[in-house]
Amino acid sequence: MRIGNRIFDTTDKTYIMGILNVTPDSFSDGGKWTDREAALRHAEQMLAEGADIVDIGGESTRPGHQQISEEEEIERTAPIIEAVKKRLDVPVSVDTYKYQVAKAALEAGADLVNDIWGLKYDPRMAGLIAETGAACCLMHNKEKAEYENFYDDMLRETAECVELARAAGIAEDKIILDPGVGFGKTYEMNLETIRCMERFHSLGYPMLLGTSRKSVIGLTLDLPADQREEGTLVTTVMAVMKKYAFVRVHDVKANRRAIQMTEAIMHRGAKGD
Repeated sequence: MRIGNRIFDTTDKTYIMGILNVTPDSFSDGGKWTDREAALRHAEQMLAEGADIVDIGGESTRPGHQQISEEEEIERTAPIIEAVKKRLDVPVSVDTYKYQVAKAALEAGADLVNDIWGLKYDPRMAGLIAETGAACCLMHNKEKAEYENFYDDMLRETAECVELARAAGIAEDKIILDPGVGFGKTYEMNLETIRCMERFHSLGYPMLLGTSRKSVIGLTLDLPADQREEGTLVTTVMAVMKKYAFVRVHDVKANRRAIQMTEAIMHRGAKGD
């Protein structure tokens, strides 16, 4: 699939979406990259360490987060997106579920909309993505962790996101799906999602896993957010083994090395024989 000016082999490779939070309150790195130059330096560092996409977010979506206005979110993200696109040759994703924020981000040069509500929050979002020809990542999410049959319900609800995309005219090769670890799920459900993540392949789209430093790792290892790298690496290795095309992570260098080693063992996009 094409994202921006780059072609991604979503069958045989696992790519890194590096996280750039320009927020004061994100759960693991809030306030570190709100300054424009600091954000640019971090984006440059992630690219040097092997990031394939830079994902820029202006509102924390951690559990219990404080929603901010579209205007404030645009002020945080659009200038950084424009600066990153001007300085670096890398596809840029905007992490938002709000139409006006996505519109401003795409106008600033974003190539992908990473929507944690899978087009279900704002009915205008799907049409915007279709009209601009951007790629999108649609995540499974819901208000409460209530299911009749956990995996069947998750797959059905994610398929609903796909139908919204297709109905709006978003091209098949512009859709990525995310099972939504940490969103609308209990601790046990999050572990189950990771354990059986390959079941999402039945929907027929490239998959992204986003577990970096999340509470499911913190609760398992009893560690704060800044000490969850090893736990994240385990989930990244599993993503490679289960043929996920993307992982969304904070620690790019370590995850790139874990992917490279796992791909070599699995003969997925490996060098040589």
